[in-house]
Amino acid sequence: MGPERREAQAEVWPLAREFLRQLHREEADPDALAARLTRVRAEIDATGTYRHTRQELVFGARVAWRNNNRCIGRLYWNSLHIRDRRRISDAAGIAEESAAHLRAAANGGRIRPVITVFAPDAPGLPGPRIHNEQLIRYAGYRDADGVVTGDPRNTGITEAAERLGWPRGPGTAFDVLPLIVQGRGEEPRWFTLPADALFEVPIVHPELEWLAEWGLRWHAVPAISDMSLEIGGIRYPAAPFNGWYMGTEIGARNLADTDRYDLLPRFARRLGLDTSSDRSLWKDRALVELNRAVLHSFDRAGATVTDHHTESRRFLTHVDREERKGRSVPADWSWIVPPISGSATEVFHRYYETGDRTPAYVHRSAAPRTEPRTEPRTEPRMEPRTEPRTEPRTEPRTEPRTGQGTCPGSVPV
Repeated sequence: MGPERREAQAEVWPLAREFLRQLHREEADPDALAARLTRVRAEIDATGTYRHTRQELVFGARVAWRNNNRCIGRLYWNSLHIRDRRRISDAAGIAEESAAHLRAAANGGRIRPVITVFAPDAPGLPGPRIHNEQLIRYAGYRDADGVVTGDPRNTGITEAAERLGWPRGPGTAFDVLPLIVQGRGEEPRWFTLPADALFEVPIVHPELEWLAEWGLRWHAVPAISDMSLEIGGIRYPAAPFNGWYMGTEIGARNLADTDRYDLLPRFARRLGLDTSSDRSLWKDRALVELNRAVLHSFDRAGATVTDHHTESRRFLTHVDREERKGRSVPADWSWIVPPISGSATEVFHRYYETGDRTPAYVHRSAAPRTEPRTEPRTEPRMEPRTEPRTEPRTEPRTEPRTGQGTCPGSVPV
C-alpha cells in the first residue's frame, strides 16, 4: 500500500463515519447505519476512498448549502436539484454538461437551484477542474495602458483563455468568456458556451429611459464553478452550483464596485447629482436607482431575482425553522447583511454563531490554475460600512467582499 492510500485512509474514514452518522440520524434508516459503515470502511481500506450512494450525494450537497455561513438564501436548502454526473471526467463532457446545467437552472426564467457533480478526487488521481469562477463571466480586456474593457475582475482568466487560443469576443463590455476546463489527466481547454445556454437580462430603468442606451446587461443564472463540494471526506472539485440573484449583488457590487464596472460616478452625473463631495450622498442615491433598475429589468425579463429586504426576512425564517429542529445556524454577519440599507434589514440587528461545518462548499487551492486570479485593488471599495457597530463582532471579515458569493440560494455573483 502506497503512502497516498495510507494517508487517504487516515483522513477519509473519520469524516466518512461522521457524515454517515449525521445522514442516518437526520434522514436515513438508523438501523442500516452499522452495515453501511462496515461497507464504507472496507472500501476505504481497499482503495483509499469510497463512492457515495445517490441518497448520500443528495443529502451531502443540500446540507453543504445549509452549512454555508456566508449565504443569506438558505431557506430553500432542501430544494437543491442534484445532477449526478460523477461518471464524467473529461473536459468536453464537462463543458457539455455545464451548458446543460445552465439550461436546466434557467428553467424558462423561474430560476431553480441546481448542482452538477462531476468525478471526485481519488488518491493520486485528481478530479477535473473548471477554472472559471462562474460558468458565465464577462471578459476583461486590458490594453497597453492598463485600461480594461469589460469586467476588471476577469482580466486573468481572459488572458488565460487567450493563451489557450481563444480568439476573443467582439470586444464589448459584456463578452461572455469561454469555459476553461481541465479534465482528469488533461491539459486545460477552452469551450464556447452555446447561445441557448446564456440567459442574459438587459438592464433598463422604470423611469430613466436613457439607461437603455448604455447597453448594460447581466446573466440570470449565477453558477459558481471554482469551489469544491466536500462530503464525508470525498472532494468533488468540479461541482458548479447556482441559485438566483439578490439584486444588490448586481446593482451594488458587480456594476458599482470601483474594481468592477464602477458605474456610480457616470450614473450620478447622468442623474445630475453633485459628485464633488461625499456629503451630498450622491453614491447612495445612485446606488438605489441602479438597484431599482436591476430589479425592474429582471422582473421585465421574467427572471427570478430577490430584493435584500425580502431575503433578509426569509433568512430569519430559516433560522427559526432550524432552531425548532434543534440545529443552530452558522452565519458570518458581515456577509449576511446586504451591501446597501443594511440597518434597514432585520438581519442587521442580531448576532450569529460562526464556524465552518461539513459537508461544505470550499474554495479550491489556486493550483493548478492556468492563471491565478488577480487580487482586488487595495483602494477603498464601494462598501456602505467599514465597521458597522462599535461593539466587538463575533467574527470580523478579514478579507474584502469580492462580489463572489458562495451561496446556491440567492447571492452568488
